[in-house]
Amino acid sequence: MSLRESVAALLDSARAAYRDDPRATAFLDARAAALGGPLRVAAVGAPGSGRSTLLDAVVGEPFTARADRVVVDFAGAVELVDSRGSGLPDADALLVLLPRPAPPFPDALDPVASVAVLSRADELGGGRVDAMVSARQVARRHAKGELGARCQDVVAVSGQTALAAATLTDAEHAALRSLAGVGEDELAAALLSVDRFTAAALPVPQERRAALVERLGLFAVRLALTTARRAADPPADLAAALSRASGVGELRTAIAECFADHADALRARGALAAVTALVRADPRPGVAEAAERVGASAHELRELRLLAALRTGRVSLDALGDDAAAEAAALLTGARHPDPRAALRHWRARSLDTALTDAQRRAAAVVARSCAGLLSGSRR
Repeated sequence: MSLRESVAALLDSARAAYRDDPRATAFLDARAAALGGPLRVAAVGAPGSGRSTLLDAVVGEPFTARADRVVVDFAGAVELVDSRGSGLPDADALLVLLPRPAPPFPDALDPVASVAVLSRADELGGGRVDAMVSARQVARRHAKGELGARCQDVVAVSGQTALAAATLTDAEHAALRSLAGVGEDELAAALLSVDRFTAAALPVPQERRAALVERLGLFAVRLALTTARRAADPPADLAAALSRASGVGELRTAIAECFADHADALRARGALAAVTALVRADPRPGVAEAAERVGASAHELRELRLLAALRTGRVSLDALGDDAAAEAAALLTGARHPDPRAALRHWRARSLDTALTDAQRRAAAVVARSCAGLLSGSRR
């Protein structure tokens, strides 16, 4: 029985136990309905972290000014939610925005259901044209350390640049093309700061330059002008260059691979947590024990932890062969294997190999359990 099926059965038994409490019954009904709904992914972060801008960028158009949620397709239905508050939202997974990736890290981070987002990543590199290259290096370094141990992945994104790329207008492109024709030294001097850019004598009116840098940000303006000077890019090409540099593609991939690909397990985990919280507040005979049994047997959550460790490099399987990590990831995600029985024997042997580290043996044991699930048909 899958985790989702186990949790659905738990919800049924819990509803029977709480049938005399209308509020509890309604709460459990909502959790049962959510098991079949879109995966809810909320963005959380302190004021000024760029939460709304980031979500607009992921969707590709502004939506947070008129709504706090939108359903998009990331290999399945995902509902992106703007938390808009200081408390943790009711969600299955979290994008935790960290403008400055320094400890102490927020409690919202979750090894199974969160991705840390360096949400103003261009600022980490001082807004230089190569700022996002530096920011990605920072993200990779943190992914292998304390921050990476507390989330599924660490991604560097310039939300303002990504949103500008998705919504670049013809007028803005024309202004950028005109500015790109200015002499290199003159333009470099004007781009040293926002004040210099808006005050310099340039062929685009000051008001338009001020609006341009306010909406795109100085990093995106610098990058766009550098790109435009190299070739006569049409608007779509210039926007694509900004989008690639922004890191929004990596964030969309992280949402798909860390969350959407494991939607059933994450929704079930959220429902299990809700039942556990209800039992703590109002214990009923047998419900707590049933919830504990479901949680203890939740192999899908161990798979998610190991996938995160492999993705971030906190666990390395290089000693097991060049293709070991790729094979492990495929088996953990339920991919077909030409000989799952042989794979089970292979990974079980690795889990008992004393020449490997404890972390490698534990990883092999999780993979072996996944192979057993493929053979039994419990992985669907």
